[in-house]
Amino acid sequence: MGELEGRVALVTGASRGIGAAIAKRFGAEGAKVAITARTLERHDHLDGSLLQTAKEIEALGGTAVPIVADLADPAAPDAIIAETEYALGPIDVLVNNAAAAFYLPYTETSEKRFRVANDINWFAPWRLCQLVVPGMRARGEGWILNISSATSDRPTAETFKDFDALSILYGSTKAALERFTAGLAAAVHKDGIWVNSMAPVGAVPTEGTEALGVVPDDALAVAESREAMAEASLALCTTRDPKLTARITLCTPILEELDRDVHLCDGRTKVGSPLENDAAKLR
Repeated sequence: MGELEGRVALVTGASRGIGAAIAKRFGAEGAKVAITARTLERHDHLDGSLLQTAKEIEALGGTAVPIVADLADPAAPDAIIAETEYALGPIDVLVNNAAAAFYLPYTETSEKRFRVANDINWFAPWRLCQLVVPGMRARGEGWILNISSATSDRPTAETFKDFDALSILYGSTKAALERFTAGLAAAVHKDGIWVNSMAPVGAVPTEGTEALGVVPDDALAVAESREAMAEASLALCTTRDPKLTARITLCTPILEELDRDVHLCDGRTKVGSPLENDAAKLR
């Protein structure tokens, strides 16, 4: 029996990249997975789609329901939750993975991009959590995982020379997401609901990061894999350890803390290392 057998999970931003890997890993562990993103069949310039992710989940023996939605629309979270619960039932696990990343100089970041980044990276998780927490509380258990970013780290005078000034907007929204994570965890811990934030140590090579061209070659050499992110997500969305809530953690450190091996998305084949270059050998 899989670790998520009989559970209903919702993963946002699951047409490709980290979100697709998490959704596939959850499906392989027995979850019925609702997956949401904007791309149902084909993106103009990126590989991956909801239908492709759903097909791969079903090939692993899981159940998938694709939901097309744009989280920049404030009405989207309510529609996503309603469609998920209609198709699959009450949500046990929520993974807020979708994100809008604009890497631009501060003075060249438009108000529109500012609002889109905040709507997707910050308001959508807030609202989705508002909608799932009452049901989780009534059932006495639930798991929420917010996928963050190392760009949330606060620059200090000692790190100014290494600071990526293009990440001010993205990093600020992720910092807000992490503060929300800790606050929500404190508010619902007595209800049997685990709430955590987890980010890659650095970069995770995905279709999106490759298209943006923001990941330098030296970072790619030691980047964590999508499989590692999925494994760490699974661990945080199945835990019953009271100490594993309100964590603002990173992928490799949490895997090491839990002494957990990384597997491919089929849940059977061990990778053995969270690094992208090792996982690639087994794809």
